[in-house]
Amino acid sequence: MRAVQNHGHEHELEPQYGLPEELPGNERVLWQGSPDWRSLAVRAFHVRKVAIYFLLIVGLRVGLMVDDGAGAGEIAADLGRLLPLPLAALAMLAALAWLSARTTVYTITDRRVVMRIGIVLTLTFNLPLRLLHNADLHAAPDGTADIALQLPPGDRIAWLHLWPHARAWHVRHPQPMLRSVPDGRAVAAILGGAWSAATGLALAGERREASSAVPTGSPDGALAT
Repeated sequence: MRAVQNHGHEHELEPQYGLPEELPGNERVLWQGSPDWRSLAVRAFHVRKVAIYFLLIVGLRVGLMVDDGAGAGEIAADLGRLLPLPLAALAMLAALAWLSARTTVYTITDRRVVMRIGIVLTLTFNLPLRLLHNADLHAAPDGTADIALQLPPGDRIAWLHLWPHARAWHVRHPQPMLRSVPDGRAVAAILGGAWSAATGLALAGERREASSAVPTGSPDGALAT
């Protein structure tokens, strides 16, 4: 199990770190962790895409000024007035990613996945392993990974309650996602082993770019939240 430090006083009254209550004696934590904030900034808050957009705008502005015959001093003065706004926007997105990672704890036990999320309003979702239908792994080159959890038909968590811990483009049927998890493939293996032990079903093989940490075919039932 990867140790996780308590990052502040806002959660010091938790019965058990990252969990809404003490685990029963017959349940044990297999893994606990938080998102990598740098990866979260790039993949969930799209800092890189926003930076490229602003660079294009600035480049276009400089090109137009050069075409109009502006001198270096005039261009520098114009950039001095223009740059603070995009820099502030990028800093805000990075700060949101850092806060989101700092206040998030993902826990995998031998019975469930627990997501404690929320910067201002803390929400905790308990996802029993035996009710999960599938879990898709999308690994990034930096070693982190997103693990999306597919809920049973009829069970639904509002997308706005989950964001940014939700799979992109799945708004009608939101899928909770463990975002930017360090050592993502190892965590997916832990989740897959726990799911297999909880349900008695075998693991699925890899599919295209994403590998299935948990296969389809688990029993239906209500989701405990």
